[in-house]
Amino acid sequence: MTSEYALQMLGVTKTFGSVVANRDVSFRVRKGEVHALVGENGAGKSTLMKILFGLYQPDAGEIYIHGQRVAIANSADAIKLGIGMVHQHFMLIPDFTVAENMVLGVEPVAGKRLDMAKAKADVRRLAKECGFDIDPDARIRDCSVGVQQRVEIMKALYRGADILILDEPTSVLTPDGVQELFAIMRSLTAQGKTIIFISHKLPEVMSIAQHVTVLRKGETVANLSIDETNEEELALLMVGRKVELYGSKDEVTLGKPILEARNLWAQDQFGNETLKDVSLTVHEGEIYGIAGVAQNGQEELVDVLMGLKTPMHGSIQICGTDCTGKSPAFVRSLGVGYIPEDRYERAIIRDASVQENLLLGLQRDKNFNEFFLRFDQIEKWAQKRIEDFSVQPPYLKTSGGSLSGGNAQRVVMAREFYVSQKVIIVCQPSHGLDIGSIDFVHRQLLERRRQGYAIVLVSSDLDEMLYLADTIAVMYRGQILEEFPNKNVSKKKLGLLMAGIRATDQRGEPCASTKA
Repeated sequence: MTSEYALQMLGVTKTFGSVVANRDVSFRVRKGEVHALVGENGAGKSTLMKILFGLYQPDAGEIYIHGQRVAIANSADAIKLGIGMVHQHFMLIPDFTVAENMVLGVEPVAGKRLDMAKAKADVRRLAKECGFDIDPDARIRDCSVGVQQRVEIMKALYRGADILILDEPTSVLTPDGVQELFAIMRSLTAQGKTIIFISHKLPEVMSIAQHVTVLRKGETVANLSIDETNEEELALLMVGRKVELYGSKDEVTLGKPILEARNLWAQDQFGNETLKDVSLTVHEGEIYGIAGVAQNGQEELVDVLMGLKTPMHGSIQICGTDCTGKSPAFVRSLGVGYIPEDRYERAIIRDASVQENLLLGLQRDKNFNEFFLRFDQIEKWAQKRIEDFSVQPPYLKTSGGSLSGGNAQRVVMAREFYVSQKVIIVCQPSHGLDIGSIDFVHRQLLERRRQGYAIVLVSSDLDEMLYLADTIAVMYRGQILEEFPNKNVSKKKLGLLMAGIRATDQRGEPCASTKA
């Protein structure tokens, strides 16, 4: 039986207790195309893909691969059927080489011994077929994010993937990296591969996909050709209301300096320099953006500013108070709110309730503690916070671990905006969020900016950076390469700087200050 579709999922339903994750979902993907799957967090995208990859079993529905009905009991079945998945968070072992990671679990053998020569040859062959330049002997920890992503794609192809699921693949890439990925995707589809592209970034969906399926509240609401739709319609279908992302923002007159860092140096536990002479000043009413690819010193800078790490050299002043080397509690007592990138690891206790998570760090607040905790006052305050920040479900006893990414972010914001009086440090605020939640986060930050807060924004999303930031600094290998007002700055220039290349260097070489 032949079919124009590489994949058909028909009438798929999946429930978890009383929660319906997928309801009668139909999802069809043509052979040799990029098909986008979009929807808000909780719309059912992840559940549908986990069913396809054998991690969940549907309660109802049928799956067809190249016209043949199949049963997928586990991920091994999915791989045998030619289905591969590249997860948003890479599944690589940092201390292993590229070749070791690629063949892990399906190692070639010569007799009874691992045949690493064949593994390396397989990497070179596959890399050449894909147009990659990858060293089989390179250790993953020494590879850029873009190279690691290519290794993940090669892992799937090595296992025979004909249908490739890419989950938010551009979230960690520079603009040039995104274009390189898109070139790879086009090359793969030209070879007959089929790609399912999961993304919240609608401009990218419009750029790379041929068709798009929209899920909302567990149901299919649209299957469209890209030529028949636009970003505005897709946003409306996803959210159910009009969303204006990256619109205009009010002009704000900057006030006095609030946060000042001078000549900060720091090391990691192995003695490697992670911050190199970093200085910055953030004023009242200013969003100071720090752009850069992950692991270029942004996390270390935030840890130093928040008192989570002591700098080797340099100084920090917040609201005129020296807080160099002071504890996080001291820094927070100055009115500094902190919204970390990894909300589940650094801001939310999964087993604690929403009310308990809202109270974290505030147990000694005079409004809630008079020799003992005033639970009646805490409950009223917490209920008001979840209403003001539209946390869903709006129940105080809901566990933190059961919240979607967007609602967990709202809980963290509700707490930290209460803590914050003058300064907010926020890292990757829209990472992993759907467009409705992104819109909410952006409006909250712009409102605090209007109120005169000094905001430090760490983000690798250049659309977000160009929209929100008043000043942009680019970090590369622990240094601030350049800082400039956000006026007529191109994504191209930011992307070059994020890769360590001065935009003025016509040869396209790394700037002298960052060469090894």
